[in-house]
Amino acid sequence: MAGNRRLRSSTVILGGMGLLATALTSCGSEPDKRCVDPKSYDAARGYRVLDAKACKDTRPGSPAGQWYYGASRTSGGYAGSGTFVKSQAVDRGGFGCSSSGSGGG
Repeated sequence: MAGNRRLRSSTVILGGMGLLATALTSCGSEPDKRCVDPKSYDAARGYRVLDAKACKDTRPGSPAGQWYYGASRTSGGYAGSGTFVKSQAVDRGGFGCSSSGSGGG
């Protein structure tokens, strides 16, 4: 009986540690972002994913990529269900996070 109780206590402690680690890492994390061609939207697949260089190169005539936040990558090099507005992709509030997003005061 004592061995059984010790196992359950360890499980609770380990589970609590995992929950704490998740809360700490999720508060300050950036949303996933993918460089996409904003003119390539397909209703079934989403936006065509480009190389990240296309979003960093702002010279005239360069491929015009745009960051697409919180998107899931779909098959065939497309990204769907995201947003072009970074603040809409950031989880505000959540467990252990302040809505202002600041880490201290």
